[in-house]
Amino acid sequence: MIDARLQPLQRAALRHPAQMLAARGVKADTISIAGFAVGLLAVAALALGWWIAALVLIAANRIMDGLDGAVARIQGPTDRGAFLDIALDFVFYALVPVGFALHDPAANALPAAVLIAAFVGTGSSFLAFAAIAARRGDRAAAFRPRASTIWAA
Repeated sequence: MIDARLQPLQRAALRHPAQMLAARGVKADTISIAGFAVGLLAVAALALGWWIAALVLIAANRIMDGLDGAVARIQGPTDRGAFLDIALDFVFYALVPVGFALHDPAANALPAAVLIAAFVGTGSSFLAFAAIAARRGDRAAAFRPRASTIWAA
C-alpha cells in the first residue's frame, strides 16, 4: 500500500538521472552490479561498526536499485536484467544482517540468523509464486488490492 503511493514519486525522481545515464550508454545491468558492489561495501562498513558510512552506502545501494529499473524501462527490460536485479537484491538483503553479526557475533548472530531465515522464507514464497504464475501465463496487475484492503472497503 505504501509502495503504490511512493513508486510514482520514486519514478519521477529517477527519470532524469536514468535518461542521462541511458543517453551515455550505461546499461541497467551495469548499474545493478555496481549497486551490489556498493552494497558489499555497506556490509563491510557494518562489520567494522562504521554506522554512518554503512547507512550512506545502503542508501546508495537502494537508489541504484531503483535507477537500474528506470534505465531498463528506457532501454527495454531483459530477462538477464530482471534476474540480476532480483538475485542481487536478495543476496544483499541477506548480507546486511551478516554485517551486523560480524560486528558483534555474541549480540547479533542469533537475530541475524532469524532475519535471514525470514528473508529466505519470504523470498522463496515470492519466487515460487512467480514461477507458478509464469507457467500459467498469469500477469500480475500492478499493485492489486490485497485481501485486507478489500475487507476494509
